[in-house]
Amino acid sequence: MKRNQKTKKQRRLELIRFGEYMISGGAYFWSGYIVFFVCSHFLGWDLWWASLTANLTGWTINYLLQRYWVFNNKRLKHHQTQVTIRYIMITAVNFLLNYLILASLKSVGITPYLGQFASAAFFTGWNYFWYRFWVFPEHKHHHKRVATV
Repeated sequence: MKRNQKTKKQRRLELIRFGEYMISGGAYFWSGYIVFFVCSHFLGWDLWWASLTANLTGWTINYLLQRYWVFNNKRLKHHQTQVTIRYIMITAVNFLLNYLILASLKSVGITPYLGQFASAAFFTGWNYFWYRFWVFPEHKHHHKRVATV
């Protein structure tokens, strides 16, 4: 019976975490979307620079919310450099994928303003997996050092 209660509690906590992830993802999306719209529509910037500026804004907000709220793990405190490097790595991959998605959709006549929504749908699942298990892992593996004579 205790195992069943533990499993239910773990599922409940994971659902809460996913809800927090969706809220912080929404903050990332809407802040980036607004910046993209302003840079593209009002300032006349091309897709690359508007997308880069929007993503830099969103990434900053996203990192802070993901690291210190959604995947807040006290064990990661001593691994801040590693966590940040991993976040930057996956973010660089994401930026290129996002640009390819937007450029591809634009080439078939879909405006980047709508393309952002298609891209966000893809990245919702993609990023949750990477953040949960690689960037902000719940369990840091500690390698035991063996002293030799």
